[in-house]
Amino acid sequence: MSIDYSNYKDAVISDDITKNLIDLRSVTGNTMDLNVMEINIGGVECAVVTIEAMVSTSSMAELIFRPLMEFKVPKNQPAQGIFNFCTRQSLFANERKIICSYGDIMQLLFSGFAVILINTIPRAIAYGVQGFDKKSISEPTSERNVMGSQEAFAEVIRTNISLIRRRIKNPALRFEMLQIGEKSSTDVCIVHMAGKAPQKVVDRVRKKLKNIKMDTVIASGYIKPFLEEKNGQNLFSGIGTTERPDILCSKLNEGKVGVLIDGTPFALICPTLFVENFKTIDDYCSKPYYAAFIRWIRYIAFFFAVAFPGIYVSIINYHPEMLTLRMLLNLYASEQTTPYPLYFEIIIIMALLELMREASVRLPTAIGSAISIVGGLVIGDAAVKSGLISSPLLIIVGLTATASFVLPGFSQQTSVLRILYIIAGGAAGFLGIAICTILIISNICAMDEFNVPYTAPVSPFSRKEITDVISRKSYRRMENEHPTIENYMKN
Repeated sequence: MSIDYSNYKDAVISDDITKNLIDLRSVTGNTMDLNVMEINIGGVECAVVTIEAMVSTSSMAELIFRPLMEFKVPKNQPAQGIFNFCTRQSLFANERKIICSYGDIMQLLFSGFAVILINTIPRAIAYGVQGFDKKSISEPTSERNVMGSQEAFAEVIRTNISLIRRRIKNPALRFEMLQIGEKSSTDVCIVHMAGKAPQKVVDRVRKKLKNIKMDTVIASGYIKPFLEEKNGQNLFSGIGTTERPDILCSKLNEGKVGVLIDGTPFALICPTLFVENFKTIDDYCSKPYYAAFIRWIRYIAFFFAVAFPGIYVSIINYHPEMLTLRMLLNLYASEQTTPYPLYFEIIIIMALLELMREASVRLPTAIGSAISIVGGLVIGDAAVKSGLISSPLLIIVGLTATASFVLPGFSQQTSVLRILYIIAGGAAGFLGIAICTILIISNICAMDEFNVPYTAPVSPFSRKEITDVISRKSYRRMENEHPTIENYMKN
């Protein structure tokens, strides 16, 4: 039976090297980056198969070609002698695997392995001699800090594994590799600390990952929805994302499970809590009183980013008695010069704010920084002078935009919730704000990924852990207390 790309995974390697090479070319469609080097060693037909630009040519020449050419093939059973030399009597590379199926050959070839085929031997030997180009370790781009580590995850999964292992030199740190994606076969690694992470959480993450039936997995966003119970119903996500190895290591020490995806510098954290989005590494490098002050600044910034525009619309349209007479007259005079009602005016300017933010993110860095100048100085100033937007409203938008930059992890949620609050405040005043707040809090309280409440340790209330929410624990307390995620799990 002929083998092609539709039925190659379970096909077994033949003892005829000519047939094996024909099948390999058939499976790959004789693609131009398939390199097959046929050689004769002591009268035995052999072949070294690689994928172009995926292996290191210098490593292959030094570790594989030279030992094979210098090997003295025994006259008795030469093919078996070459196989024994490659598998038992030599150390060609750190990674060596004996494979029997075409599915394993394809997986290893496309991962940067060199595969050796020997005539009359129905098995193949694969050596890890990866040499593909990769991005070096750089600084974090979305989670910047002042006094913490300046290293971020890279795109290569094994590099990310080394970054974690370098920080946690403990045999309890476990890595489990899976392949996800029917077509892409993307390497995905489950990371956890044995004895810290609840076994139920580890098993559940593993089961959910194995049940993913997507053809291609390119980024962490492809996997994240499958790990969440009610991805489409929840406003916030119970699965965290980070590009910092130090943050992932701290979460692993709390009993959480990490997921690394090959090809993306962002790792997933299962599960995550709402209050953790307000914590940074710098908090634990500062004095407790200053960390507590900055943490409350973040809480206030979240309130401003989400509800401030909606509250402003509510006060102006429905509750003007809350303002002093002088302030009310100033606002009234400003709004009289604009052609649109305040409700539509603020919707339009918020849409322009999101437009400029998206443009600054997608454009190159050198050009993206100019968008803020154009938006703030040119568009904003011109809009006020022409009477399209009132000056107080421009101040409200500026405060809201600045507050949203304090919590980049909540950028998606703040953008949507801000519009919802404006609609609720413009439609029913403080009653609409209250209803909107109740619905959002109910949605947050209903989240319990992996049986861990998203609102812990506030609800259910934990007397010991609430200190790290309103303030920051001292290292003397942290030395004696070792909380894990299992403390929050429902029975």
